[in-house]
Amino acid sequence: MGITKTEHFSEQQNLIALMAKAMGHPARVAIIEYLLSVKTCICGDIVNELPLAQPTISQHLKELKNAGLIKGNIEGNAICYCVDEQAFAKLQEYFGSIAAKSIQQKNSCC
Repeated sequence: MGITKTEHFSEQQNLIALMAKAMGHPARVAIIEYLLSVKTCICGDIVNELPLAQPTISQHLKELKNAGLIKGNIEGNAICYCVDEQAFAKLQEYFGSIAAKSIQQKNSCC
């Protein structure tokens, strides 16, 4: 794997790229959608909902948490997960801005 030279990009560009990469798998999209529908849950709840094994779900949760998209709180011997509202506010702001700019430009280059 080559050098990505992330230091040449802004903090926001690196953050958006990290979050977008984490959302780049359909299982992770399904996990986020499930967490939004139930507000909070434990890993076992997701395992019962999705057609994936528990270790696979745990790995996807780890990637989402490392990207800052979800939070996890320890409750007894389980971890209770929920979405990080601030992270999704950043995504909404960024992608909303891009969408607005692309509509305003009405560029006919292609």
